[in-house]
Amino acid sequence: MTLEDALAALKSNAETDRAEGMASYHKQTRPVLGVANPALNELSKTWRQSLGVEDRVRLASELWSTDIFEARIVAAKTLTQARLRPDSAAWELICDWVRDFDSWAIADHVCMAGQRRLMADPTRIDTVETWTTSDHMWTRRAALVITLPWTKQNFPKPLDLEIRDRVLGWAASYAEDHTWFIQKAVAWWLRDLSKHDPDRTRAFLATHSDNMKPFAVKEASKHLA
Repeated sequence: MTLEDALAALKSNAETDRAEGMASYHKQTRPVLGVANPALNELSKTWRQSLGVEDRVRLASELWSTDIFEARIVAAKTLTQARLRPDSAAWELICDWVRDFDSWAIADHVCMAGQRRLMADPTRIDTVETWTTSDHMWTRRAALVITLPWTKQNFPKPLDLEIRDRVLGWAASYAEDHTWFIQKAVAWWLRDLSKHDPDRTRAFLATHSDNMKPFAVKEASKHLA
């Protein structure tokens, strides 16, 4: 699968009447083809099944470099897989992409790919922690989005609880950052955590809610009695 083949497949699924609306909704200045998400899912599924890991990483890197909206999303989807061996090159590529984030849709798809790699090797949390002090807002936000799996465990192991508390520490450092996307990410993390660990969520809000924006506190508390 060459980059040219992949781009041809993307363009063959483009709906030109969707492109303008998508660009407006996602606030894109980069090219937008108008490819619907189901088509991106099918393409990435085909490439995951037909290509080896090395070729997938290569293709994902090349797609990202085009700076086409859907190409960046499908690049992330091509690497979104729980079992990926070896996965060090994929993880390094995902980390390289973080510095380019400027859109929630692209960032969230990459973080979904990154979640699998982080769960596969939780020691990578040390790398993610370095993102929390970045001058780049999207990098700071990514530290919370990529660690969302640790909000969802009903029976966390001691290491999982350690990571959960570690990320809550990052969220605490974000509480006074009133950038909308940062507050939304903190609220997202706490809201998901509240379904599985309401005590930790309540404890966090008891300490930090006064520093958060009201909409974020409301969102974080959505599932608390």
